[in-house]
Amino acid sequence: MTTIHHRESLENIEDGVSFDLHSFAQTCGQSPEWVLQLLDYEILPRRPEERIHQFFAADLLRAQQAYRLQRDFDASFSAVAMMLDLIDEVQQLRKQVKHCNFIHS
Repeated sequence: MTTIHHRESLENIEDGVSFDLHSFAQTCGQSPEWVLQLLDYEILPRRPEERIHQFFAADLLRAQQAYRLQRDFDASFSAVAMMLDLIDEVQQLRKQVKHCNFIHS
């Protein structure tokens, strides 16, 4: 399993900043191959071909979340992708319930 080195600076990255593959991997404390696996398993969002190796602050947070799931559960990339999909779905459902509760109160 690949090791990520948590960087405190991840929380301080500005939203408009973009990274190429190598700088993104370095910021994550990972190899470019690990990052490419995140793309292959759609853990990071698909991009147009001309921007396939362009990454943003939100991608750093997603990569960090993926690594934690990998580390904590000794999960494969496919398992991490499924866990993140489920986490996203639960968050969406919570927002919908919150919105419905707001409307009906």
